[in-house]
Amino acid sequence: TPQNLSELKLHNFEHRLIVEPNTARQLEIFKALDGSKNGSLINAMNSCVTAAGSRLLEKCLLAPECDVKPLLQRYDAIEAFISLPEDLKELRESLSLLRDLERILSRLQNRLRTPRELAATRDTLRALPSLITQLHKFSGQNSSPDSSTNSSKLSWIVDAIDPHIDLCRLLGQALEEEPSNDLTLGGFIRPGFDKSLDELKNLSTGHKVWIAELEKQEQERSGIKSLKVKYNNNFGFFIEVTNANLSRVPADYIRKSTTVNGERYVTAALQERQKEILGAESNAIARELEIFQTLVAQIIACASTLRQTAQALAWCDLLSSFAHNALTWNYVRPTIDDSTTLEIIEGRHPVVEQSLVSSGNGEKFVPNDTRMSAEADQILLITGPNMAGKSTYIRQNALIILMAQVGSFVPAKVVKVGLTDRIFSRIGSADALSRGESTFMVEMTETAYILRHATPKSLIILDEIGRGTSTYDGLSIAWAVAEYLHAHPKLGPRTLFATHYHELTRLEKSLPRLKNYTVAVKEWGSKIIFVRQVVPGTADRSYGVHVAQLAGIPDSVIARANQLLESLESQSKAPKQKTDKREEGQMSLFGV
Repeated sequence: TPQNLSELKLHNFEHRLIVEPNTARQLEIFKALDGSKNGSLINAMNSCVTAAGSRLLEKCLLAPECDVKPLLQRYDAIEAFISLPEDLKELRESLSLLRDLERILSRLQNRLRTPRELAATRDTLRALPSLITQLHKFSGQNSSPDSSTNSSKLSWIVDAIDPHIDLCRLLGQALEEEPSNDLTLGGFIRPGFDKSLDELKNLSTGHKVWIAELEKQEQERSGIKSLKVKYNNNFGFFIEVTNANLSRVPADYIRKSTTVNGERYVTAALQERQKEILGAESNAIARELEIFQTLVAQIIACASTLRQTAQALAWCDLLSSFAHNALTWNYVRPTIDDSTTLEIIEGRHPVVEQSLVSSGNGEKFVPNDTRMSAEADQILLITGPNMAGKSTYIRQNALIILMAQVGSFVPAKVVKVGLTDRIFSRIGSADALSRGESTFMVEMTETAYILRHATPKSLIILDEIGRGTSTYDGLSIAWAVAEYLHAHPKLGPRTLFATHYHELTRLEKSLPRLKNYTVAVKEWGSKIIFVRQVVPGTADRSYGVHVAQLAGIPDSVIARANQLLESLESQSKAPKQKTDKREEGQMSLFGV
């Protein structure tokens, strides 16, 4: 657990919902399957206006809560923000102007230090009193029956924000408003902050007046009106005389160098003054650096409370962004408890819904209900054709649980979630050629892992178990997996099982906690319309040829496929002579 997260006492980061890496990939939590962030859950959820808020969202998605208390606190904070939409907009604008205190502290502690880090710290601390005043607008007594009474909805955030008045005043007095960022040049400490520095700077900058006066005196003494007193990095200060006036050069001039147009000279007084000026400049820079290191030490001495403040600001950004999402997308507050219940009324897939809106074609997402628990409807067996929405449906339920246990409101009308300890998924596979594993081997390895590690509080989503091998082998494995999940005394996890094996629907008769659902399809002549509605029941056919037609397969191929399909279906209804005992046993098992 990152140190800065553990410093907030109200957030115990030990109890976490475990999202397996494979599950995170298949659910496209952090990246879409094409590798981009567009199309991922984090992209759909991230409305943060600060880098710290975005980082916190990623950490929360990596380790969602499995404890009711902090989740209720987050829901309460979101409710408070939602209650004042205009003030929420102003708050988010104020947050967007804050600098990244957490990163600044890391840089300072790792000796990556420039004056601009100090100025950024000062500017952020200056903004905190006003931000605290804004947050107090949202404070109020909790109205939710699930919430602890007599406590402010945002007190755990506000109380953790320390504006560090003394440190802010010190940095304001010490630093220029727009300080130089080069430690070797100086120019970042305000005049009047340090007396000795002011004296050195006066001596250093006062040489310009002295040089002008010296130049005038030497012109009058020598009678050379074109005489100039100059400075460069190679020679320091010198007096330049043109060739036409060399005969009038005073005797105390010491020749330094020759140029095409004349000679350069110095005097004893000029050399002495040069030592004073250059010494003052280097001493002024050294003094500024000394003051700078003192200011850095002052900030680092406050690192613990500054980091706590930074984390509170990150929570403020994250939860106010969740409130913004809830207002924008009509999300609701979930009810969460320690049961094994999952009830979702009119649930929606957060990523697909946003994608449909951004496409601008006017298509709306079709919401669906889900009711299940380890004690009653434990396994939902979902049949229906490809492209009908089975995979979207099973994924959206997992994502709604994940969002709820991150502390976000969720895309649905009503949501009740029993705390989930793990989310497992087995959705699609590819060959792992580098390990010498086929698609089917990867599929079986993933399934084995799920069966070994699932608990009664887990959620499992399975999509097409057994499709990587022959029909009978695949059907046998899928059948046995369903029975195992239902019957094993230590399991009973809530399971969404999408399949094309229609034979599995017969399990509803023998497994009391397994219920059949299907994705409704409307037929219109030789065409089908996907209505995206998940309803109780079973699919009477696969509609594979229809889907192929939608995909653009040539009409001649579709016509031939329909002929073959009719022939195969008629053959399957005719009596068969069973010669393979293994095949006979399987057919008997499935009632074929």
